[in-house]
Amino acid sequence: MGSVAVAIEHADEGPRDGFASVSGTVDAVDLERAQHYDLLAVLLGRAPDRDLLVTLGGLRGDDSVLGQPVEAVARASRTAAPDTVAREYHDLFVGVGRGELLPYASYYLTGFLNERPLARVRADLESLGIERDLSMTEPEDHLAILLDCMAGLVAGRFASEPDAARGFFARHLEPWAGRFFSDLEGAKAARFYRTVGGLGRAFIAVEAQAFAMDA
Repeated sequence: MGSVAVAIEHADEGPRDGFASVSGTVDAVDLERAQHYDLLAVLLGRAPDRDLLVTLGGLRGDDSVLGQPVEAVARASRTAAPDTVAREYHDLFVGVGRGELLPYASYYLTGFLNERPLARVRADLESLGIERDLSMTEPEDHLAILLDCMAGLVAGRFASEPDAARGFFARHLEPWAGRFFSDLEGAKAARFYRTVGGLGRAFIAVEAQAFAMDA
């Protein structure tokens, strides 16, 4: 597995990776949620370079459920060497033949790649009018791509029904993403990415609770 074709910066920027965007008003809470999805998508899509590590090192957390893992990512970023993190990313997600972890819905839900969960993702993306970037080599059930799609839905980048984000999360992330991030926390090769796993696990749990309360 190589780097995934997601090019995420901030939720208020324009269209990315062949996906259409729409304009609209997004409240501060949804903007922050989208930025969390963006951040996790970037970190699973490629190893962070020096500039991104510097940016991450400037984050400030707090004692909240999400603030603590954000602070952990920031601390790890301040001492991380880009080359070391790049090797860690390779060992975790690329490897020789395969990495330690396989961040695909099909694998986590069926034990095999390119199975029915991928077909369901593709069907939902088509129904939402979200087009695949032709330069993208990874299947659409890669977690970085699913997180990128969630960021777009939450931030209003895609023309969709109000409950589209809830449905997409329930079908394609909630059943397995938390388990993946827990596995990432405990992965043998994880050092910097252990903190990414902690942030992802906490964020998915918060999102699941929030969607359940709004149902």
